[in-house]
Amino acid sequence: MESKKFSIGIDFGTQSGRALLVEVATGREVADAVVAYQDGVIDEVLPGTDRVLPDDWALQNPEDYLTVLFEAVPQVLAEAKVDPEDVIGLGIDFTACTMLPVAKDGRALCQLPGFHDEPHAWVKLWKHHAAQDEANRLNQIAADRGEKFLSRYGGKISSEWLIPKIWQIVNEAPAIYEAADRFMEAADWVTMQMTGRDVRNSCTAGYKAIWHKQEGYPGREFFKALDPRMENLVEEKLYSPILPIGSKAGELLPDMAEKMGLKAGIAVSVGNVDAHVAVPAAGVVEPGKLVMSMGTSICHIVLGREEKTVDGMCGVVEDGVVAGYYGYEAGQSAVGDIFEWFVEHCVPAAYRQEAASRNLSIHSLLEEKAARLVPGESGLLALDWWNGNRSVLVDTHLTGLLLGATLLTKPEEIYRALIEATAFGTNMIVEAFENAGVKIDELYACGGLSQKNNMLMQIYADVTGREISVAESLQTPALGAAMFGAVAAGEKDGGYDTIFAAAAKMTRIKQVYEPRPEHVARYARLYAEYKTLHDYFGRGANNVMKRLKELKQTAKTQSNVQPPACQLELEVS
Repeated sequence: MESKKFSIGIDFGTQSGRALLVEVATGREVADAVVAYQDGVIDEVLPGTDRVLPDDWALQNPEDYLTVLFEAVPQVLAEAKVDPEDVIGLGIDFTACTMLPVAKDGRALCQLPGFHDEPHAWVKLWKHHAAQDEANRLNQIAADRGEKFLSRYGGKISSEWLIPKIWQIVNEAPAIYEAADRFMEAADWVTMQMTGRDVRNSCTAGYKAIWHKQEGYPGREFFKALDPRMENLVEEKLYSPILPIGSKAGELLPDMAEKMGLKAGIAVSVGNVDAHVAVPAAGVVEPGKLVMSMGTSICHIVLGREEKTVDGMCGVVEDGVVAGYYGYEAGQSAVGDIFEWFVEHCVPAAYRQEAASRNLSIHSLLEEKAARLVPGESGLLALDWWNGNRSVLVDTHLTGLLLGATLLTKPEEIYRALIEATAFGTNMIVEAFENAGVKIDELYACGGLSQKNNMLMQIYADVTGREISVAESLQTPALGAAMFGAVAAGEKDGGYDTIFAAAAKMTRIKQVYEPRPEHVARYARLYAEYKTLHDYFGRGANNVMKRLKELKQTAKTQSNVQPPACQLELEVS
């Protein structure tokens, strides 16, 4: 009897990397292993130095990614007792845009002697927002020049994306720009470490680097208009060939195979983005179904048959999710992060004691209490901009808002209001797509958040008025990466020749949430109020959030200025 075949998907997240071993014929998830990044998110002090990072920085250590390969993959093989000979393919996905400057020999600049103490030589994580000024200038210059690519990204390029991050390096560390042989997405860099082949994936190139399948990157004159030093950016620093997702990037190198416990020569697919690769893993390979990849943030992706302009979308890319369709992306910068912030900083000791006494997590306790409320009962309304707004306003300088609190407001009421705010934010995105002619009939959800909180998912169904199907897999990005690994291997080696064939065999739905008509009506009234606040604070009528942020920066700067020595002596005396 022929032995079962397996594929491995590796999901590189914000705090850790996860390897998932999947049975190719059925999609059964056999074993998984999580390895936390030793340096995590670097947003305060550069490791091994006393170099304090400015606000809005978020870096990572590329060595942490390699550790995931060398520790997580052997763990899943050992746990499942699977013979490496039966592993036919491997794929990875990443948060994006997570980028880094790379030396000619393929190492990250921060791995080279002399560059460790320079922050711009490290990996810039997706939520590095310190390039907002560059993004603002890029958008203005592109608009003034009438660059048609701008409409494909909802009218604005985000500070999270590749070109603003590169431009920040040019402005603040030109020596790093000159020293870099090229700039790469972390997904492509890790794939290159495994295969020795320097290729870019079409997903991140299209969504995060302003690349178009038919037109390529913007022209040299555009980059010259940004900064004369960047005139030849594409030819000199973005020259790697771009391969479509689902392609085979190469084969696993012998030295990497030895460290990972695999056989040399197995197929490695081109890299992918976590939320995008989760779409086929949720079973969605056709238009009309919007997939919400729900975790610390939400990425919203829907397939379409033609290219349309959508207000505030993160991008539309031909073949960007699955071949043959246009993939539209939007997103919310913080969702689970908001709930985590509230639990960490705003829940009283009495609630923690009750949760402990009942052996509940604090989130479960808050969910239980908040579920007893009906829409509008708390009198609260919030804006979900704790980490800025990705869609549809595309503005990282926006901040959170809670309205309607009184001396009787309870923690569970705030908790529910924050959940409702994120659901309203999703509905703004759904409306933007539909207003642009991109049809959305139903919603699909995947990611840990979709299975951890039933109340949250029901609220999303009630707010959007749409049925929501939740994917069975808890690891949809890793599952999707494994599916593409199986496609890279191909049917002849025990995999699949298309992602459509893989999705038909390797995916399942766990649960469906139906909207409740009485709650849909109540939420329609609350949503109308949310939209008023959304436009008032987000579209320029009142820029108080930005003024407060500027005041905060000024106050911080002044507080860090030491008074002169004579003044110190006078104060002491």
